[in-house]
Amino acid sequence: MKRIVLFLLTNLAVMLVLSVVLSVLGVDRFLTESGINVGALLVFSLVVGFGGSFISLLMSKPMAKWSTRAQVIDGSEGPEQRWLVDTVHGLADKAGIGMPEVALYEGEPNAFATGAFKNSALVAVSSGLLQSMNREEVEAVLGHEISHVTNGDMVTLTLIQGVVNTFVVFLSRIVGYIVDRTVFKTERDIGPGYYITVIVCQIVFGVLASLIVAWFSRWREFRADAGSAQLLGTSRPMIDALTRLGGLEPGALPQSIASAGISNQPGFMALFSTHPPLVERIAALQSLQ
Repeated sequence: MKRIVLFLLTNLAVMLVLSVVLSVLGVDRFLTESGINVGALLVFSLVVGFGGSFISLLMSKPMAKWSTRAQVIDGSEGPEQRWLVDTVHGLADKAGIGMPEVALYEGEPNAFATGAFKNSALVAVSSGLLQSMNREEVEAVLGHEISHVTNGDMVTLTLIQGVVNTFVVFLSRIVGYIVDRTVFKTERDIGPGYYITVIVCQIVFGVLASLIVAWFSRWREFRADAGSAQLLGTSRPMIDALTRLGGLEPGALPQSIASAGISNQPGFMALFSTHPPLVERIAALQSLQ
């Protein structure tokens, strides 16, 4: 989840900076001097929306390393590191992608993959994951992350985020123009009402747009779980890894797992979760058997 939240926050920050810079340069004023220029506004929205997403994507590897303090390893550090590097490279070779960088970081059980390109990705594993799982389970988690890279999930997420960003920027300015003309009665140029409405709308529309991104993120987790099962030839290791990740004894699936966190809670907040409940992921894997 950390890699997705980091990507979304970086993307939002870049989009807001681009939007502010272009507004300071007078682009908003140019678009609304004598009424909304829809064509120019759409181009402006595309530049801001996709610009923020692609800059975030290109920054994803260094940002992930910096935020987690992950250290890239090559296997010479010790036998455990050698096994980790060999396992990642073996799975990458089996998946038909270039060998990704492998990194370790201190933290609770977790792992992530990121990067703009399939053949130069980064796969990072936490110390907590290595300490709490056996090698078969760790391999399943690594297969899950390699599947994310193979499926091009970061690029697809970028494209989806770019599309929703474009609509957010476009619609917020349309609404801002209408409110400025009808509510604040600005007759020439644009007034403070326009800028206030645009800021408010970008926040509100941005929250709504995040529902779409979160839905795709949940869907891709199921696909990456299935990809791990395919790489390992069985879904059992991934089921065991998810079960252990949920703090459960193998085979025990009490209903209380659904309330372990926001990502596992039913209801409205679950719509904003980037990961589906563990119990649903385990059930999906069991159906593959």
